[in-house]
Amino acid sequence: MAQRPAAVAVVVTWNRRDLLTKSLTAVLAQTSPPETVVVVDNASDDGTSQMVAERFPAVDLVTAARNTGGAGGFAVGLARALRRPGDAVWLMDDDTVPEPGALAALLDARARYPGRTPALVASRVVWTDGRDHPMNTPRRRPFAGADAAGRAAGVGCIPIRSASFVSILVDAARARSVGLPVADYFLWNDDFEYTTRLLRGAVGLYCPASVAVHRTEKFGASDADPGGRLYYEVRNKVWLFTRSRSLSPVEKVVYGGSTVRRWVRTVARSAPRTAALRQVGRGLVGGLRRPPRRTEDVVAEILGAQAVDEATAATEDRRG
Repeated sequence: MAQRPAAVAVVVTWNRRDLLTKSLTAVLAQTSPPETVVVVDNASDDGTSQMVAERFPAVDLVTAARNTGGAGGFAVGLARALRRPGDAVWLMDDDTVPEPGALAALLDARARYPGRTPALVASRVVWTDGRDHPMNTPRRRPFAGADAAGRAAGVGCIPIRSASFVSILVDAARARSVGLPVADYFLWNDDFEYTTRLLRGAVGLYCPASVAVHRTEKFGASDADPGGRLYYEVRNKVWLFTRSRSLSPVEKVVYGGSTVRRWVRTVARSAPRTAALRQVGRGLVGGLRRPPRRTEDVVAEILGAQAVDEATAATEDRRG
């Protein structure tokens, strides 16, 4: 069997100290633990940083001056991780509790895959009752040929085109090549844009043997009750379709059509619908009015000039 690569874990958190405790405990208790764990605290005010410093002193803790959402947190965390020795980076939210063998299964699939090293290997994500979580279902790669499907099946996996930031193993060399997540997305679609960028012309695998529990409050997709977050869904999709090279022209047409249908369904089941329609309008205007800021500029606001030096040294941000 090929030697398993070294991995650096990145956990992004905001005001969920108790959940983060469970997540870090599970990460550090892996049968094949990561070499290092980076925690990005997005300006929590619930004592998160103090808890990490006291209970997990070996963790590399990064404390942001302000909350820039999951997108900013993962950009900072990935940049930090890429400065450390390691072949891969294991990304997750603070409400992710991986089962003991989750990382070992990801590393094993990555090491045994015949051919090019996978750019990304994603875990099976379940809710607290064991059901597959609809919020984190990877998209299968459409039209994957028999050869690609056979190679994936040989290591117990399925070819995919995208995944969420809930227990995914990213190849460090590929991340340095394509750049960081777009920090200005704040939340929603940052993981879709980034993973499709990683996987355009590269291998992505869904690994059911690796299981992580996503301890969300409710079972359901991310658009089940979006409220004001619908603004970010619309704005960021506009940015993705008009500014990013993560999707091919044909994919943009296909995903664009499914996106519009999703917005219609979301508005139809929202109460009141007028509020949802306002968020859609704001998102369209916001996405068309200006592009996302450079990730280095957002990181500078979070952590200062030293962090920008780290980000640019770790990877060139080729956002779009």
